[in-house]
Amino acid sequence: MASNDSTSKTIIVALALCIVCSVFVSAAAVMLRPAQQANKDLDRKTNILAAAGLLQQDVSVEKQFENVTTRAVDLTTGKFTDAVDVASYDQRKASKEASRSKDLTEEEDLAKIGRRADYALVYIIEGASGIDKVILPIKGYGLWSTLYGFVALESDLNTVAGLGFYEHAETPGLGGEVDNPLWKAKWVGKKTYDENNHAALTVIKGSVDNSRPESVHQVDGLSGATLTSRGVDNLIKFWMGENGFASFLANLRAGEA
Repeated sequence: MASNDSTSKTIIVALALCIVCSVFVSAAAVMLRPAQQANKDLDRKTNILAAAGLLQQDVSVEKQFENVTTRAVDLTTGKFTDAVDVASYDQRKASKEASRSKDLTEEEDLAKIGRRADYALVYIIEGASGIDKVILPIKGYGLWSTLYGFVALESDLNTVAGLGFYEHAETPGLGGEVDNPLWKAKWVGKKTYDENNHAALTVIKGSVDNSRPESVHQVDGLSGATLTSRGVDNLIKFWMGENGFASFLANLRAGEA
């Protein structure tokens, strides 16, 4: 009998401890959520500024981001929209919901993302004479993972100001070289569209021959990382194409966005 009482008490104590621990963990998660969200927002702002080549180490990110305007774009119409709250909209989450995204056909889905959110957040920096830079979110599948990043365009909405990926799981030393500053620098100054406004920016196999006229649209492939290079090439073509930001950029150039 004593043994049974001891077993019962042990179980009761264990359950009580589990409940107490659960309460503490839940409370901690709730209390830490604002800090986690703040860190997430800070990281996003840092990556946006870095992609545009504007990140200054001696100035707070929040201060620098005061010059950036966040707008939502309807990717179907290619125009700005107030249909979503830019402060809370989660494009990644929206892309997984049928009611808030487009199911891409195999032919359309160059970036291998399955679905494309109906709306995207873009980031605009204005100067004295109007738009100075536009930073666009991009994503697509590489060799092992989906790469998430930003591409920044100059005021002509054609010349690349910078590119960077903030999340991926590509092979270190190979596909992971998408993070190499030397490779990212090769994108700066390249032209996104040709004279007919067709998306022409591409990652080639090997090195670019700068003596050829088409080199203005070409970026060196990553040595030993053919599939990651192809993934980056495909995602750039997708997001700069008709299912991405092409119509938005055309409207913005024409002052009709």
